[in-house]
Amino acid sequence: MDTGRFRVPAGVLDWAIALSVAGLLLGGGLSGQQPAGRIELFGAVLLAAGGLALVGRRRAPIAVLAVTALCAAGYEAAGFDVLAVPYLVAVYGAVRAGHRALTVAASVALLVVLPVTALLFRDGPARDAFAQARNVLEIAWLIAAFAAGEALRQAERRAEEAERTREETARRRADEERLHIARELHDSLTHQISIIKVQSEVAVHVARKRGEQVPATLLAIQTAGREATRELRATLEALRDDDASPPQGLDHVPELVERARAMGLDAALTIEGQGQDIPAAVGRTAYRIVQEALTNTARHACATTVAVRIGYRSDALAVQVDDDGKATPDDAPAPGLGLLGMRERVTALGGRLRAEPRTGHGFTVQALLPVERAS
Repeated sequence: MDTGRFRVPAGVLDWAIALSVAGLLLGGGLSGQQPAGRIELFGAVLLAAGGLALVGRRRAPIAVLAVTALCAAGYEAAGFDVLAVPYLVAVYGAVRAGHRALTVAASVALLVVLPVTALLFRDGPARDAFAQARNVLEIAWLIAAFAAGEALRQAERRAEEAERTREETARRRADEERLHIARELHDSLTHQISIIKVQSEVAVHVARKRGEQVPATLLAIQTAGREATRELRATLEALRDDDASPPQGLDHVPELVERARAMGLDAALTIEGQGQDIPAAVGRTAYRIVQEALTNTARHACATTVAVRIGYRSDALAVQVDDDGKATPDDAPAPGLGLLGMRERVTALGGRLRAEPRTGHGFTVQALLPVERAS
């Protein structure tokens, strides 16, 4: 059964509490011994004002704390020995809102002000004045209100922490599931689609070499294989990308070069050929290759210069990154995750990748990414 529809709105509850406390104070104050004349009216107004001020305890707990404290001191000076219930409720609200230090300071000040007020405005010995001040605000009630507010504040904080932990756990499980789906897709689909693509391209090549007319169905299979490979690659990238930011492409390569310069490298970018429309999957792969190559250069190569070349060809996009680091032809590149990731991306697009030391010294990364054209 859904009980949420029967929940009392917070504003209605605040007004109900404020009116109840104001009525309780007026009833208790006017039913006992009280002064006559204007002092009685002034005290009654302060009793009502202290209770009604609780309407704003959620929005302005510190202001309500100050108003109820002044009202308590005022009606105590007017001769009303009534427990400062509004102030106790205000203490509870302020501590619940996290204002513990201010609440303690205000309470200590009020505990000092009340006896002084009784001594100044009441006749009789000091003992009676202190007794009257205790009737307005008992330390035990004050501690109880403070403890109740702190207990609820801690409970709410634990509930928020538990909710945040649940969200983080759910997000982590979702990320793990995305990676699992990506691996399943890669294992079950990529190999088969690659076979279809290669077989169709071989058949088309053989038919054209023999001078035969290529069947339209075979051309359709070839085109579908290319599109399926590209779309599958894009899908895998989306599933495996943990970053929520938009995917990067060739337009963002200059930013990578600028970052390399900021890290102290003499980095240069060269664009060869005429820019043309490049499939998004190819652009993302080129960006990741340059990013990984520049990162490796900055971290491991001990290089001073690095050159990035992007070459637009009629049927492919060439990416090359060369540095003058410490690598020599005798050094075999370590098969780290970055190199494996680059090779996987290039292979999935049907391209070729070379990552090896240069002649003399330095390291080169060269990738050739096919760009499909209409037949």
